[in-house]
Amino acid sequence: MITFFVSIILLLAGYFFYGKIVERFIGADPARKTPAYESQDGIDFMPMSTWKVFVIQFLNIAGLGPIFGAIMGAAYGPAAYIWIVVGCILMGAVHDFFAGMMSIRNGGANMPDSTGKYLGKTMRGLMNFIVAFLLLAVGVSFVTGPSDLIASLTGVNKEVWLYVIFAYYILATMLPIDKIIGTVYPYMGAALLFMALGVAVMLVVGDIRGTHEMIELTPATLKNWHSDPDNNILVPMLFIVVSCGAISGFHSTQSPLMARCLKNEKYARPVFYGAMIAEGIVAMVWATAAMAFFGGPEGLNDAMTEGVMIDGVLTKVTPAIAVDMICKSWLGKVGAVIAVIGVVVCPITSGDTAFRSLRLTIADFLKSDQKPVFKRLVITIPIFALAFLCCKMDFSTVWNYVGIGNQLLAVLVLWTSAAYLISRGKPHWMCSLPAAFLTFVCVSYFIMAPYKAGGLHLSPGIGYVAGAVIGLALLIFCVIKARKASR
Repeated sequence: MITFFVSIILLLAGYFFYGKIVERFIGADPARKTPAYESQDGIDFMPMSTWKVFVIQFLNIAGLGPIFGAIMGAAYGPAAYIWIVVGCILMGAVHDFFAGMMSIRNGGANMPDSTGKYLGKTMRGLMNFIVAFLLLAVGVSFVTGPSDLIASLTGVNKEVWLYVIFAYYILATMLPIDKIIGTVYPYMGAALLFMALGVAVMLVVGDIRGTHEMIELTPATLKNWHSDPDNNILVPMLFIVVSCGAISGFHSTQSPLMARCLKNEKYARPVFYGAMIAEGIVAMVWATAAMAFFGGPEGLNDAMTEGVMIDGVLTKVTPAIAVDMICKSWLGKVGAVIAVIGVVVCPITSGDTAFRSLRLTIADFLKSDQKPVFKRLVITIPIFALAFLCCKMDFSTVWNYVGIGNQLLAVLVLWTSAAYLISRGKPHWMCSLPAAFLTFVCVSYFIMAPYKAGGLHLSPGIGYVAGAVIGLALLIFCVIKARKASR
């Protein structure tokens, strides 16, 4: 229990102290006019109440990421706690804050345009490719996944739900942001937060009563608990598996959506940095709950590999099944309803904004004004035609590269942020050090991970050396650039 409470306290302290440092460092200016007013079009650019912007940002970046990723990360043991806390405060929240602020300072630009401005046209092209691929992959996965789950719950054919979800996504992508997203999200955000709060309370109560035990982070427990450690090496695999609870490149595609709706720069820290801290807390709750519910990381691994008896059937536990079991056991009938909302509805709230972000990314690339309905349709129809075809394919092979693609995007955003600071004559370490570390993670993962996980499956020695060399080389290059810029 001590580790759990210390971790939550550290995350909150990160917001109030380090978040404030980051805010002052970038120079948030309450007097500066934001794109919500400068470019107001009633579609994508419009001032919205700050609490709504926060909730939308939270759901955009969260969905099921801090739940499923945290449960999968819990299979590695309490080491996941360190990554969630340190990664969230020093990397993820910084990443999201800079993505939002760079967008605000550049008229609501998406990340590819910001990257092109600070890292050059070549990097802009690479960023456009990665962003488009990631957004399409996330959007498609959050069509097929929820449609499968709803079909199993209702008995209605999956194809029907596929069309229903697609119809919703098209509307959410096309309509003004305040019509559906701004109306529905507050309720979904409340459900997600209530689910996390309820699980957290029962987690503590159960530990006090002795019905389960929260595993503590100690030197003895700081090891790789994964059932297949040879193919799931703690470093770097954990840093890719737990992304949304620590740092996720996908967030940089969502922050510009809210940068176009933020009334004042003084709200940037609560919205961008604060939403990431909230996500880190949710990830801590679910990582801890998964280990406690199944009797520790060993029990969780056994449940995932050997299975557990559910209604008389031996079933291998997936993150979705784990959520269902924990909510029903700890929260009763209410928990069962919340579990359905969490597992079925929450991914939809990431899928819709993924497609909306993809429309805006393509529009920015084509320099297409999105106020006319026809111009929105010209981009939206091909996107959903491609997405529909992808739903008919075996998407698992492509999905293997989503994890590493997600963190590669985060790397590019952090290096872009470092370049942004250099362009303003400020020290870059706040972004360049996390960028160098995540570069090491991505390079070593790509070299060491199994083929089925999108890697080359070479020896750890090669992976660690290559990752360290490339990360350090980019950091040195950044230092040289900063010195030249200061002359």
